[in-house]
Amino acid sequence: MNLLKPLVLIGLAAIVSGCAKGDDKSYDAGVDKKHLSQLKAGIWVDPEGCDHWIIDDGVEGYLTQRVDDYGKPICSGAAPANTTVGPFKRGSDFFDPRPELVTG
Repeated sequence: MNLLKPLVLIGLAAIVSGCAKGDDKSYDAGVDKKHLSQLKAGIWVDPEGCDHWIIDDGVEGYLTQRVDDYGKPICSGAAPANTTVGPFKRGSDFFDPRPELVTG
């Protein structure tokens, strides 16, 4: 029991330290660090039919709603609701154990 407590604390410290990315949010802080503009985005269509930019680089992922110049959601009809299209998993060489999630 004495050995388990320090191991758990070290594990929790390692997990929390992964959350501290720094101030510059324009860079991917993962294993294959690069500027976010070098990652490939796809479009995820939410249940309401509106578009969201999606990027998955194997470990981390990014998602943001697509909006027009006035801040209104873009609902383009690019795909059926709850599906994703585009090369959103192709911006990284990091191994992804679930490639079957690529739908476009």
